Amino acid sequence: MMTMVRRTLAVLLLLGVAGGASAIDYRSVDVPAAILYDAPSQKGKKLYLIKAQTPVEVVVRLEGWFKVRDAEGTLAWIESRQVSERRTLIVTAARAEMHQADKPEAPVLGQLEKWVAVDFVEAASPGWAKIRLRDGSVGYVRANQVWGL
Repeated sequence: MMTMVRRTLAVLLLLGVAGGASAIDYRSVDVPAAILYDAPSQKGKKLYLIKAQTPVEVVVRLEGWFKVRDAEGTLAWIESRQVSERRTLIVTAARAEMHQADKPEAPVLGQLEKWVAVDFVEAASPGWAKIRLRDGSVGYVRANQVWGL
């Protein structure tokens, strides 16, 4: 009986921890160029500029500020008004192939260069993402060739 109680408590604790976990929050820079700071203040040290449509992962929220992680893993602060909920991805492979379908044997529609930002449409089959280019064309890329998922 005591073993069953311990198991039940262990399961409840695990569920509580899992239930408290939140999904990763990816967003995109929504201005032509935004300054990233080392602290949540315009008086902080300016680290670098980040361009429009670049995806960022929000890791901390303070009033008016987000602490974000970029595709290279750098953490910095950005004013929250400069970030939108729009989802973009950035190509991290030297070249990524955009396919007609979410299958490796599907016809290749084109190649995407490293650091190109694309719109995230939806998660496709495991290991693939559906994307849209600026010209409106839609295709699929392998998830391991982009960042922001």
